[in-house]
Amino acid sequence: METVSLTPAKIDGIGVLPQREATDEQALESGDPAVLAITDFTREHPITVEEDRQIDAALEDMIRFGVRALLVVRERRIVGLLTSYDIQGERPLQFLQNSNYTQHRDIRVGHVMTPWSDLLAVEWNELHAARANTLLEVLRHHGLTHLLVVERTADQRVVVRALASRARLERQLRVDAAPGAAHARVQAAGHGRSR
Repeated sequence: METVSLTPAKIDGIGVLPQREATDEQALESGDPAVLAITDFTREHPITVEEDRQIDAALEDMIRFGVRALLVVRERRIVGLLTSYDIQGERPLQFLQNSNYTQHRDIRVGHVMTPWSDLLAVEWNELHAARANTLLEVLRHHGLTHLLVVERTADQRVVVRALASRARLERQLRVDAAPGAAHARVQAAGHGRSR
């Protein structure tokens, strides 16, 4: 057996965390397992936001962490999903027009997120058997930018196991976004469809 020596030492400089980059994503072929195209929360910590956070601060969080969606939590329970499209699309303006609020800075995550009850999801065991191209077809067919992957426990609790992103999957498969996808996302943002 080889002996390895580790010697702790003082660290010079300032410590920073690595930044996630799109170039770190694994290229996929259409027949590859769909599980290679998701963010699996058993391996990566989910990035969350409280529903009372101001939307511009939430967008800054997305930029800092290199993501386009945040799980919205209240008391450690998931209550919704917030995407960059929710913040940068029509939802903030629609909220202001239909509420007593008048200032953009007053808009909170909970005002523009897609609530838990409106989110679509697939079961982990179904996704585990699916291929990357099938996952992309599902995302496109339902006009979704993100899709939750859930797993049920023995006591029937719903555990959010992963998140699939259409933009990430399209990059991994090296395919162009579906024709009209950007327009469809903006339209969906204004009509209560889950993204």
